[in-house]
Amino acid sequence: MMAHTALHDRFQQILDLDTPVRRLGSGFTFTEGPLWHPVNGDLVFSDMPGDVRRRFDPASGQITEIARPSNKGNGMTYDAQLNLLVCEHATSSVVKIAPDGTRTVLCSHFEGKELNSPNDIVVGNDGSIYFTDPTYGRMEHFGVPRPLQQGFQGVYRLPPDHTPGDEPQLVTDRYMFNQPNGLTFSPCQRWMWVNDTDQANIRMFDVAGDGDGRLTNARLFASGIKDSQLEGLPDGMKSDDKGNVFVTAPGGIWVYDFHGALIGKIAVPEKTANMHWGGSSWSTLYICASTGLYSLDTKTTGRSEPFMTPHAVSPQDTSANQSQVPSPVVQTAIDPINGKRAAMIIQDLQNDVMIDGGAFAFTGSPEHARQQDVVANVAKLAEAARAKGVMIVHVWMVLEPGAPYLCQHAPLQQGLKEHKALVRGTWGVAPVPGLEPKPGDLVVEKMSMSAWETSRLEAYLHGGGRDTILNTGSWTNMSVEHTARTGADKGFRMIVPEDACSTMNADWHRASIEYGMQNVATVTTVAAAIAALR
Repeated sequence: MMAHTALHDRFQQILDLDTPVRRLGSGFTFTEGPLWHPVNGDLVFSDMPGDVRRRFDPASGQITEIARPSNKGNGMTYDAQLNLLVCEHATSSVVKIAPDGTRTVLCSHFEGKELNSPNDIVVGNDGSIYFTDPTYGRMEHFGVPRPLQQGFQGVYRLPPDHTPGDEPQLVTDRYMFNQPNGLTFSPCQRWMWVNDTDQANIRMFDVAGDGDGRLTNARLFASGIKDSQLEGLPDGMKSDDKGNVFVTAPGGIWVYDFHGALIGKIAVPEKTANMHWGGSSWSTLYICASTGLYSLDTKTTGRSEPFMTPHAVSPQDTSANQSQVPSPVVQTAIDPINGKRAAMIIQDLQNDVMIDGGAFAFTGSPEHARQQDVVANVAKLAEAARAKGVMIVHVWMVLEPGAPYLCQHAPLQQGLKEHKALVRGTWGVAPVPGLEPKPGDLVVEKMSMSAWETSRLEAYLHGGGRDTILNTGSWTNMSVEHTARTGADKGFRMIVPEDACSTMNADWHRASIEYGMQNVATVTTVAAAIAALR
């Protein structure tokens, strides 16, 4: 068994060093584009030189052909409706293949000339499609040899309102890349990474907002991804839900953290081309490597993509599956709240946690806070609560410089220390603008995820005769949920106004609101909570 390599302790939070790489199939020509179907529970992948597309069924272990010829398809993904999107080398096109097999050419030309050969592809939460366009599909073996028309190799976007056949939008400088190849969003989709196989590097970009979608502020994220003693160069690339970047490289897959530090290497028996997470928990990494298809189990999961959510069902499956997708479980009318017996917790709404420029901005928390309008909603509820005699308690995570004696047994605590977050006296530890304590409010400090264990919260509540808690803050699925669970165990009536909470993204928020807290709290809205105050 080949040994994986940890270059930082964090790598072992992603993968055990003795995790076996399983060979699922072999004898192919050159595999690419692995892609897990969230409904069917199987994997499709390409074999470009073989001009075939195949499916792996994990239940039976069988691999079958599903398309021959395949126009030498390379990278693939699904859109939110589970249409298969394929970068075709032989036709220089990006195509959409519906579940019923209908094929639609989305784009094939730019400025009136044929694209080189679309290579890898991703879909944004807004439905926009990004793809790279190197020249490999016009070369022998990987494509169909023919003259180039473009004269440069770019990265393109199809906006959400794109009409099939219309030309794509060029989103980077046309002469920036030699051979742009793999690309992936960050979990929050504020950033994108694009690698260059020829330059052996990865660039990081800001994704422009306001519907423009251009890739701006290019900077070098990682370089020197080569080794004269081992096969492999940057090709396929994916990010996990923590913002770590996985890229094919010499000897297998190299893993970088969000800041560009190389933290470990995954050893794969063959030259590796691409990868994607799948399985019931999205933690199995499927790997296309030359003549074989492989998999290994990880401790992380791929970043959330539109097709991975329960809403991503194909049109013919809609009626059968919609009943499985719950609508938000939120009570818009709740029992009265006696202000003299209630407290409102405002937890972790600090700059480092959920403001642009904070230590954890890379998680997507600032964007989700804006989507929830959490600062304005918490301020509104706090104002109404103060008027009814509710005790207001700000709960802040505060660490001393260097985080001395902070427990390091969990990734959360390790991340706090690693990112130098929430340090006393810094901007990051301060409350977000608009939620500063008012006269009469209380402030407690903690060193744990829950508001209870390491703070004076319970002493204040008992001393004030409070048995009902309005539980607000960040992050929904972590601090807010842990506080709700422990509060319920301690006998408090826990009320969670879901629009006064936020986390890394809407999927994590919904999971906590609709499942995690349903049995321990009354999940409601700010408006309903205000209406219930007496």
